[in-house]
Amino acid sequence: MSETETEPRMRQGRSSARGSGPPPFTLWREVLVAYLAPALMAGAGGVIGGQQDLTIAACTSIAGTSALVATLVGSRLQRRAGRRSWLTSWPRIVPTLVLAIGVTAFAALVGWFVGGHVPEAIIPHSGPWPGRLRLDLPISAALATTIITWRWRGSLRSAG
Repeated sequence: MSETETEPRMRQGRSSARGSGPPPFTLWREVLVAYLAPALMAGAGGVIGGQQDLTIAACTSIAGTSALVATLVGSRLQRRAGRRSWLTSWPRIVPTLVLAIGVTAFAALVGWFVGGHVPEAIIPHSGPWPGRLRLDLPISAALATTIITWRWRGSLRSAG
């Protein structure tokens, strides 16, 4: 066989291995993306719109919440990867919705509590950030939980 005949076969083999499914679920990579994506998107929106509070919140309450939730939910899901449970046996959308709703409700409760019901001596309530938490925390938690759970389940399907 000549060199030109083997080259297309080698390329074909490499591309088929690459297209075999999503990459495996790697927690540090998921958390990094969970932080960077909202930080860049909300930060860009804040810069373009001239909203300094949004630019600051993009790197703190928005991206920070997203990364924290991705870490907590992702590590919990990774520990359950080998076990058969409703997380792995029900259709992919069910655990995604259940976890997203639960985590979002908890984040909304935390945002409501910290955003105005914690005494002023513990957390100062000056500036726009306490009010932002009521919106930033649940939205960030909902997106992070949905994406992490969906990706985790997808990596299980491709692996098994």
